[in-house]
Amino acid sequence: MKYIIFDDEKHKNFYPLTCTRSTGDLRVGILKLRQRIKAFFRFEEYNLIISEKLEKIYKERHPDWQINSISKGETLFINSRLKVDEKMVKKIEELSLNTCLVKDNDILAAKLRTDQKRVSTENISGFFSNLETIQIEDGFLWNHTWELISENSKYIKQDFKDFFYEKDNFFETEMGVTILNPYDVWIGEKVELKPGVVIDASEGPVILDEGAKVMANAVIIGPAYIGKKSVIKVGAKIYEGTSIGPVCKVGGEVEETIFQAYSNKQHDGFLGHSYLGEWINLGADTNNSDLKNNYKNVKTYFYPDRKKIDSGTQFLGTIIGDHAKTGINSTINTGTVIGIGCNLFGRDLISDFIPSFSWGDGSNLIKYRIDKFLETAELVKKRRKLSLSEAEKNLYNNIG
Repeated sequence: MKYIIFDDEKHKNFYPLTCTRSTGDLRVGILKLRQRIKAFFRFEEYNLIISEKLEKIYKERHPDWQINSISKGETLFINSRLKVDEKMVKKIEELSLNTCLVKDNDILAAKLRTDQKRVSTENISGFFSNLETIQIEDGFLWNHTWELISENSKYIKQDFKDFFYEKDNFFETEMGVTILNPYDVWIGEKVELKPGVVIDASEGPVILDEGAKVMANAVIIGPAYIGKKSVIKVGAKIYEGTSIGPVCKVGGEVEETIFQAYSNKQHDGFLGHSYLGEWINLGADTNNSDLKNNYKNVKTYFYPDRKKIDSGTQFLGTIIGDHAKTGINSTINTGTVIGIGCNLFGRDLISDFIPSFSWGDGSNLIKYRIDKFLETAELVKKRRKLSLSEAEKNLYNNIG
């Protein structure tokens, strides 16, 4: 049996985050969606089907992966938006040949014989058009970014139980560190905990991954995940439902928020019920609202509809695309969506929808010159001893 994890056309539901990555590389809980699917199905090798726009950058980063190609033989296709669990794995593995599992028009999984050929997100639906369908009830696919935010606590708990609870634990603490409910705390190799740190796992697990550093007097309340080589700054308050990916620096007050990776919020300021991509920097005292004064559901910009829609949730902060920056004392309104590569500053409230490569304050935005953006992006990556590749430059030029 060959396995394929595929992005479907609804990858656009997760813009601006999926302008620069596969849907399967979105993080919720501890793992990315693709990693969780791979772990539950227990396969070693698989092909990845993504948008043509992302193909060059993925092949550059992962030269040993099979991307946008299908080989001959019996193949199981799995949607990268799948909310996977053991029951779902069983249903999918029991599919008969030439059958697909469907919710309305969305394919969760399909089993069929394939010939060797190239394919991408843009044309993959044609593979499933003549298959027998099995309809399934709602709730097994991710449809919006705010769902990842609202279910993050649940998935941190689940991932801890499934993948970390019995994993080797380097649980050693220095004098002056307070751990509440240590049985639900997992500490990776070379983690540093400074005096005055409080790790409170009373309401959910806390995972400090390899090489993470928690500076003096910081408080982390579970469920929470701190990624590899990330730094929690002095006196930070990290509340429940927060997942911080690798190589981030985070300070101030953070609640129910997901950091994809390589992003900084080093200073004081509140960030709640939000999702940040990569290479983002929030200036000192940047604050966001995650609750309306009238306590009604938050409306937020939805790229496929090109307008704001009801998120169905009372709490929603901001969704920020890769390489966006805010200046000091920036204020972000409830439900704001900020596109790729924005540079925002000034006293005016940042609100509603900020298109990619916008420059200026909330009431006076101009187009950020792409050459200047690329120059800054290259400098930012150099600080992490990484480079901005030609494939990345082409991708950003096409977004711009």
